[in-house]
Amino acid sequence: MQFRLAPVLLLAALALSACGGQSRTLLLTASEKQGDIVGKVRMFVATTRASSDLPEYFNGERGLALGFAKLNITVPRSHKSGELELPDAGAAADPAKHFAVVEVDRLDLSPVVAEVRREIMRRPASERDVLVFVHGYNTNFADAAYRFAQIVHDSGFKGVPVLFTWPSRGQLLQYPYDRESAFYSRDFLEANLRAISREIGTTRIDILAHSMGTLLTLEAVRQAAIRGDGGFGGKLRDIILAAPDVDLDVFKTQMRQIKRPVTVFVSADDRALAFSRRFAGDKTRLGAISSKDTEIVAELEKLGARIIDISDISTSDSLNHAKFAASPKVVQLIGRRLEADKGIATAGPGLGDKLGDVASGVVGTVGSTVNLVVTAPAAIVGR
Repeated sequence: MQFRLAPVLLLAALALSACGGQSRTLLLTASEKQGDIVGKVRMFVATTRASSDLPEYFNGERGLALGFAKLNITVPRSHKSGELELPDAGAAADPAKHFAVVEVDRLDLSPVVAEVRREIMRRPASERDVLVFVHGYNTNFADAAYRFAQIVHDSGFKGVPVLFTWPSRGQLLQYPYDRESAFYSRDFLEANLRAISREIGTTRIDILAHSMGTLLTLEAVRQAAIRGDGGFGGKLRDIILAAPDVDLDVFKTQMRQIKRPVTVFVSADDRALAFSRRFAGDKTRLGAISSKDTEIVAELEKLGARIIDISDISTSDSLNHAKFAASPKVVQLIGRRLEADKGIATAGPGLGDKLGDVASGVVGTVGSTVNLVVTAPAAIVGR
């Protein structure tokens, strides 16, 4: 399915759907009552953003070196899986109704390494995992942190969350700047992954990347593979790409160097990727293909990509670009597969699966080349 909206109409639709007015910041909530919240997410931050005044902390410009921080974000008891309950931009959060920030500490390198190591070692051996989240285009620091907190909570991830946030200006028409900032950050992401694998005692590393963050992730892993350690000491397990804003031809060349399994969530009705396609010379974006593109899917399978088609999933996301987080079934599927011994990269739904078919237990074929071979866990199907 291809979108045939005129560029100006598509841009207008996206602009109306995007956040307008004042940018969201990490306003601290003075206190929370235990009865108001259902949980708290502690995450660590590595960023290529430039430091800024409070309550922004890190802005959309490029920093000269990695910056670090620690965040604590509470989850309201009224939270619904797949939703991200936030106050209006500039307003204080009510912990009983919203995700709320109760702690932000900017840290230097040595203290953050020591803190992450302590977080790792206080967990049982089976939970000494690190999940690195790399956000997408048009995302400021606060929005990235809130979204990651929702993903961590809803997926049930029990390891240590690390947000890698890069200098997106968080503005719809800053797409070219954001794209260059993604390339700017690839050496830093590679260095951060190496530090995690070597210095903090983690058992394994999983990466979840969204939108333009998938381009950054693929470039970092690609150059690590060229250097001879694309697996980061054998600790890198899953690479999950959600709605990847990556040129399909570019992805194929990246995968020829990466030479490891990559799981890709795609949706043919992704309106944000239709917008980026206009910016990219009308070239197909990886995240906008579907299981109906059987020749493309078969070629990607040979390169090690596993496609999970979520085109049939409906969420509250008007752009259909954040389904991986906004759908309870999808975010819980990610969590269950991260928890599994072999992970989604080797034990998840087969290439070309449609999540609706998987969740219904349907076994069949997509076209004439791809088998549907795995059903989703029963605990997910019933939710």
